[in-house]
Amino acid sequence: MSGSTTSARRSPADAIEADYVIVGAGSAGCVLANRLSASGKYSVLLLEAGPQDRNIWIHVPLGYGKLFKEKSVNWMYETEPEPGLNDRKVFQPRGKVLGGSSSINGLLYVRGQHEDYDRWRQLGNAGWGYDDVLPYFKKAENQARGPDDYHGVGGPLPVSDSRCPDPLSEAFIAAAAQTGLPVNNDFNGATQEGAGWFQTTTRGGRRASTARVYLRPALKNGHGNLRVETDAPAQRLVFEGKRAVGVQFKQYGKIRTALARKEVLVSSGAYNSPQLLQLSGVGPADLLKQHGIDVLLDASGVGADLQDHMQVRMVMECPQKITLNDFVNHPVRRMMMGLQYVAFRKGPLTYAAGTTGAFFKTDPRMASPDIQIHFLPFSTDKMGEKLHTFSGYSASVCQLRPESRGSLKIKSADPSVAPEIRINYLATETDRTANVEGLKILRKILNAPAMKPFVTKEVDPGPGVVTDEDWLAFCRKRGSTVYHPTSTCRMGSDARAVVDQRLRVRGLEGLRVIDASIMPDLMSGNTNAPVIMIAEKASDMILEDAR
Repeated sequence: MSGSTTSARRSPADAIEADYVIVGAGSAGCVLANRLSASGKYSVLLLEAGPQDRNIWIHVPLGYGKLFKEKSVNWMYETEPEPGLNDRKVFQPRGKVLGGSSSINGLLYVRGQHEDYDRWRQLGNAGWGYDDVLPYFKKAENQARGPDDYHGVGGPLPVSDSRCPDPLSEAFIAAAAQTGLPVNNDFNGATQEGAGWFQTTTRGGRRASTARVYLRPALKNGHGNLRVETDAPAQRLVFEGKRAVGVQFKQYGKIRTALARKEVLVSSGAYNSPQLLQLSGVGPADLLKQHGIDVLLDASGVGADLQDHMQVRMVMECPQKITLNDFVNHPVRRMMMGLQYVAFRKGPLTYAAGTTGAFFKTDPRMASPDIQIHFLPFSTDKMGEKLHTFSGYSASVCQLRPESRGSLKIKSADPSVAPEIRINYLATETDRTANVEGLKILRKILNAPAMKPFVTKEVDPGPGVVTDEDWLAFCRKRGSTVYHPTSTCRMGSDARAVVDQRLRVRGLEGLRVIDASIMPDLMSGNTNAPVIMIAEKASDMILEDAR
């Protein structure tokens, strides 16, 4: 059983044809659809496994909490038991809706460090250094603060400041400064290090998913050359020899075929892209044979090198009833919060998954920060679950460049079966040490003078955690994901690299992968803005190659 032998010449008469077929209408796919259809010269078909983005909570920033375990818009993946986290399975939400994860994520606009992209270039990926990618960040951006050397205006993606400044978030910045961190008003500017406010992908207090700001304008451009099919999960790629010529997808119980006259562009994310390649006969030969799939290309790197950011959250109790917990748990204040949002698009419902934060080095000898802090004026046992009944807030430690590597493997030739995900959190001494040292520094910030008026007690982990061994045990007990999987179809020139520097799948024709899976390694920050940049750059390369 294999899609790798399916021939376009035997395709049904009702096959859909387009110059470009894009698999996945997420953070990358919507960008591609916009840019490739913009001139009217090329026809584009965009396939999305999930539904239209009609769920009201998609468009309310704080709505990500409601969508965290909403099956209608979420793949609801989880890892296998993680040895480094006491054999716990870790929930892995991914967007399954127009806009993909940009419709359900925490909205933070963080590009990473200049050094991340220069490292990509040093790994042999010409054209991917910081100076190469900065123009694409600026091209995408509509920066609320106006243009400068690092930021652009006039692009599709709104980047905005907080619409709900709160005393807890302000106090966190002041406390970080008291511990020696610089105040940084722009994590995406000259340097990342310091403490400050996060900017978000919002406009007027509403989420700016790629479906909203890239796809919808493209559908209205008047060319009529862009077609979108929702509820259409890809089953496998269609090949003629070693050339990708289309995609089989399932829609309303029927298998359909989409044919690409020029290229098939896989933009299904760090989990679904390698899964689709493997289902189509492109991946580790032994794995494919195990599931009865004909091997079109023995590519050991497909699904390998999986990386993710882990987070470990501390929870504090506040003596003042000023946290989101207090709004949500009080019926009148909850109603007022809703009315404030409806009337003015302001207030706590505009919170992203981090109001303020910090980037710092756990060792001063490091060239750049290795820890990111997300500060939140609310608290919960697990993201997506009910907030605590007490007045609480939280802050999490995220190691920016983990050494641990995992894998994604299909469990079946059936596309509807979720893949096996192993991330191997805390597998190396470097990763364990970074998390422990990061938490110790975070505790110092949360106990600095500026935070004193807002601290009743440390709830989690609590004063009993003192030694490095205590902290590591806490990491194993509480550690979870920050939802940044990458690198499963890694870009490079080595034998295990899946795509080349123009994102073409090595060893095949007519096929590119364009999403977080192509990152040579994980960048130092949130991944949505970099994925949009990748798609902007890829669009130019595709159009150049089409001439």
